[in-house]
Amino acid sequence: MNIINIVPGFGGTFYCGNCLRDSGYVTALKNEGHDAHTLPIYLPLSMDDENREEGVPVFYGAISIYLKQNFKLFRGMPLWLENFFNSAPFLRYAAKKAGSTRADGLEDMTMSMLYGHEGYQKEELEQLVDYLKNHGKPDVVHLSNALLLGLAKKIKDELNIPVVCSLQDEDVWVDAMRPEYRQKMWDLLAEKGKDVDAFVAVSDYFGKVMQHKMKIEPEKLHIIPIGIEPELYEYKEPNIKEPIIGFLSRLNRDNGFEVVIDAFIELKQNEAHKNVKLKVTGGSTDDDKRFINKQIRKLKRNNILHDVEFLDAYTGDKKKNFLSGLTLLTVPVLNGEAFGLYQLESMASGTPIVQPALGAFPEIVNNTGGGVVFEPDTAEALCEKLTELLSKPNEILQMSERGRKAVEEKYNMKELIQRMIKMYESVTSTSLSNLDSTSLSNLDSTLVSSKDSTLLSNQNNAKLNE
Repeated sequence: MNIINIVPGFGGTFYCGNCLRDSGYVTALKNEGHDAHTLPIYLPLSMDDENREEGVPVFYGAISIYLKQNFKLFRGMPLWLENFFNSAPFLRYAAKKAGSTRADGLEDMTMSMLYGHEGYQKEELEQLVDYLKNHGKPDVVHLSNALLLGLAKKIKDELNIPVVCSLQDEDVWVDAMRPEYRQKMWDLLAEKGKDVDAFVAVSDYFGKVMQHKMKIEPEKLHIIPIGIEPELYEYKEPNIKEPIIGFLSRLNRDNGFEVVIDAFIELKQNEAHKNVKLKVTGGSTDDDKRFINKQIRKLKRNNILHDVEFLDAYTGDKKKNFLSGLTLLTVPVLNGEAFGLYQLESMASGTPIVQPALGAFPEIVNNTGGGVVFEPDTAEALCEKLTELLSKPNEILQMSERGRKAVEEKYNMKELIQRMIKMYESVTSTSLSNLDSTSLSNLDSTLVSSKDSTLLSNQNNAKLNE
């Protein structure tokens, strides 16, 4: 089966669980013998393009579509100028800026993207569809998230293939918009959702959220959680003798980094936890620097900066080494998440998770037994939970074992990809049946029209003969 996954690139400047999810799906499909490829849009998949397939361009270049959206002068720009703005140096610059990954200020562009061929990016949509036509027509196209639904109708109309769409954290983007845009966005997403054949939510929690917000028919919604390959992660018992708390995500306010810093400061005031360390990694954008510096100043004022290690590397073996050297991992995202891939990566490495009772976090903890939740999502509550757990080393060890086992049995990519393939086969067979029915209907109409024309011709000839 030929499967194309259309994914928003992010440039690789920070840990992106959604992007890793997409990459993992494509790799797993290839391992199962399918012809699977990724088409990046907006930005490259990484700063050095290491994950970009040779000869595959970045569609909907972030700079050019921004200029077209906001300045009439650029809406008819020649191709050479568009390619200039979409060149690697410009896209690398854009990737460092948080504005390309932040909803505030991009409301009109998001809506224009959802309008598809009727939006300001119609030329980009035509280029993408032409590419799909001329580089091996796929059997199915999989959109990474619902904010790309504007692509679906044109792809279906031009290629006569099914389109599938994943659901993960779209609410974070929409709800961050200015109030006057939010309901308009949800209404538009619900309307454009009619153009896809199936939705795939990454958790039961988020499936229910999006089914309500987008008015998705139950038969179109599938729940297929995120998975990883456990064997790629070396299991180690948590570091009990020299406790280390870990944080793995983009270092910004929304991901709860300030909550972690404040909780750590409070924890260190307890004489019993003077030896506890904190390790953080996950990257950032230029807009995060001011916020990060503020947290560093707090640590300096409390004379504990030397107990915190900031790691620049958060990919490959360095990420795995980071995870396997911890006692506990916490990423107290302020509004919760649809899933949170770092949870699986942490448990596969033997490190239990400590998450707020928000979003899908309670679901993951209940399904794995590999961690605990706390509430409310405050530094005080997190400090209290960390204090409790650090006094129960045997419980931490038990959570470690349960978490690894659950990842192997319930969140194993090799098993979950079979569910995804089965879903692809279902929508493609349904699409073919509908196409055959349409073809037969058109053929019947042609035959009836031909018969009527022959009858009319015979009647006319009879009248002429009279």
